[in-house]
Amino acid sequence: MRDPDVTAGVVGVGSMGQNHVQVYSGLASTDLVGVADADEERAWSVAEEYGTSALSRAELLERADVVSVAVPTKYHAEIVRDCIEAGVHVLVEKPFVDDVEVGRELAALADERDVVLQVGHIERFNPAVSALFDLLSDIEPVAVTANRLGPPVEGRQSGDDVVMDLMIHDIDVLLAMAGSEIESLSATGTEDKRYATAQIAFEDGLVSTLRASRITQRKIRTLEITAEDCLVNIDYIDQSVRIHRQSHPEYRRDDGTIRYRHESVTERPMVNTGEPLKRELQSFVEAVKHGEEPVVTAEDGIRAIEVAQRIRDEATGKRPEQIEARW
Repeated sequence: MRDPDVTAGVVGVGSMGQNHVQVYSGLASTDLVGVADADEERAWSVAEEYGTSALSRAELLERADVVSVAVPTKYHAEIVRDCIEAGVHVLVEKPFVDDVEVGRELAALADERDVVLQVGHIERFNPAVSALFDLLSDIEPVAVTANRLGPPVEGRQSGDDVVMDLMIHDIDVLLAMAGSEIESLSATGTEDKRYATAQIAFEDGLVSTLRASRITQRKIRTLEITAEDCLVNIDYIDQSVRIHRQSHPEYRRDDGTIRYRHESVTERPMVNTGEPLKRELQSFVEAVKHGEEPVVTAEDGIRAIEVAQRIRDEATGKRPEQIEARW
């Protein structure tokens, strides 16, 4: 028997927004009360498919306790502000906003109004990443390499370049892992902004390389962590974790000769697989119900944007005097 505690809605029901609608409609703790979209025909179609109502944004904010915002980035600030001022808890898809100062204003407003504001960095809820964070208490990362590569997605126009649309996922995970501030950053990319690579070094010695592409003819989503005593491979797609270790080398005498042996051991920790978006929305709803800070805060979203903007500027070849100081 469903006993929903929270009324939910979605603003923006394109491909990503419709995924939010589907998840809310299936959560036992939420009652999907409506959707809103600038394309009224699209809103009606999605509402009919999921047995809910197509509403104006104002009507939706009157009915919903929580709202997901899944519209182009340039509209995030306006809609998030409306949600906060209406006292509606809001999860906004990444990137949070296109102006970090506006993001800070929204974060302060949400705090003032006691509204939960979560940014939709979905990879934090990938079970493989959760397993990795559990491992970090036992290993000391030395280097991180992230690859987020793939071909163009037909029919999808995000409005963001490859750094803001793809690499920002790995920026957020990296910043969540890092134990210190950024010491240096460099980046390069193609003129069409469909391929970029960045190198980031942290004050504690951690180094990292991030690659993002919309022109690679195979979808790759991997994270590799080099530590003093192991190599950890994460595959975001199949939600797997592999830990590679070397046993201590030893010499064995065999038939009068000395032979060197150095065995390799691969561990595969148990990962409780699951749909990251469902885990994300469940976490958001739980934060609302219990009055807790969300897993991915507005401040997390702002920091990811600051780093992504620096990478984007350097990758597109802006001269230093053209790059706004963000550190």
